[in-house]
Amino acid sequence: MRLGSNKNKAEKNNKTESDKQKGVSRESRLALLKKRFFYNKKAVLGLVILIIIAGSAIFAPFIAPHDPIEQDMMQRLQEPSWDHPLGTDLYGRDVLSRLIYGARISLNIGFISVGIGVLIGCSLGLIAGFYGGKLDNFIMRIMDVLLSLPSLLLALAIVSALGVSIWNLMVALGISFIPHFARLIRGSVLSVMEQEYIESARAIGSSDLRIIVRHIIPNSINPVIVQATLYMASSILVAAGLSFLGLGVQPPTPEWGHMIAQAREFIRLNHYPVTFSGIAIVLTVLSINLVGDGLRDALDPKTDKAHD
Repeated sequence: MRLGSNKNKAEKNNKTESDKQKGVSRESRLALLKKRFFYNKKAVLGLVILIIIAGSAIFAPFIAPHDPIEQDMMQRLQEPSWDHPLGTDLYGRDVLSRLIYGARISLNIGFISVGIGVLIGCSLGLIAGFYGGKLDNFIMRIMDVLLSLPSLLLALAIVSALGVSIWNLMVALGISFIPHFARLIRGSVLSVMEQEYIESARAIGSSDLRIIVRHIIPNSINPVIVQATLYMASSILVAAGLSFLGLGVQPPTPEWGHMIAQAREFIRLNHYPVTFSGIAIVLTVLSINLVGDGLRDALDPKTDKAHD
């Protein structure tokens, strides 16, 4: 009895030590990733800009000086002033307030559309890469058809078919991103499937679901994280383009692309609505791309930018 008891205690102690080592390795890996990311000055700059834009969107009701849809025709096309720091548009609405609220729309479109693409695309890519065979061939041929169409054209066709609304816009963009994430995760899964620990997991009788959740996903997710940030920037650009064409966010909802479309006819009289809306789009897309590049460098095992 004592021998059995001592053996159980030893097994528990070994398990505890193993869990501690895993925890330490994870913490050290996270610390290394943080160090690599924050060593990249461009990535840090992009993160700061993105935090400012996101913070403005979250606290828009508290920091916006005016109601973004309130019209005052007596103040239309005004230049920047103390009351309207970035001027007014053709309906006398405060440009700064509309830019701040427009950040909410653009960031929501980016997050939700990319979320749809990641969820569906990665699920299909995982299934195709893990099981292979005819199922893999069937899924990837469908993805090839979707990839043959430009994202903007595909989104334009889907919005035209479903109707013009912000939700249909996000769904359309999400569908256009599905094949990109499916092919990306499939390639990563095929690479991971060749590793010895997958064979070991199969040898001890692990189920397919356990192998996917415990081994495949954690070792395949890094490129998806990086690509998601880059496609978020792309979705904001495409959404602004569709809104500019009148197929995205509808008035009076403030959205940067639609603000440019409305103000372009009066650009010679007052260029501020067009200029500041364009700057907002450029800064947002640039900051997201810088963060994405920083994440790529930090997550790349071949890149070691950590310095003491």
